[in-house]
Amino acid sequence: MADYTAILCTCPSKEVACKIADVLVPAGLAACVNIITSLISVYRWKGDICRDEECLVIIKSTQENFEDIRKAILTVHPYEVPEIISLPISSGHEPYLRWIDECTAI
Repeated sequence: MADYTAILCTCPSKEVACKIADVLVPAGLAACVNIITSLISVYRWKGDICRDEECLVIIKSTQENFEDIRKAILTVHPYEVPEIISLPISSGHEPYLRWIDECTAI
């Protein structure tokens, strides 16, 4: 079985989050993309403290697909420096992990 990952990416809107999902899932880069709307991010940007409402995208895939996912996100994401981080999935429900394999083997 593959090495699995959950990739996190914050987005300025539900529309951008949906564009990311619409690129990744049909291409077989992600088995599933969850979109969590309405979170508040507090962060430092260019010397200022910012507080913005964002969406969080959680992408389930294989580590092998990370670089292609990163590149695909960058084609639709409007941020100068978008959050694109990969968290390894160290274990999981075997049928779910097999499903990730099936969906990303397109």
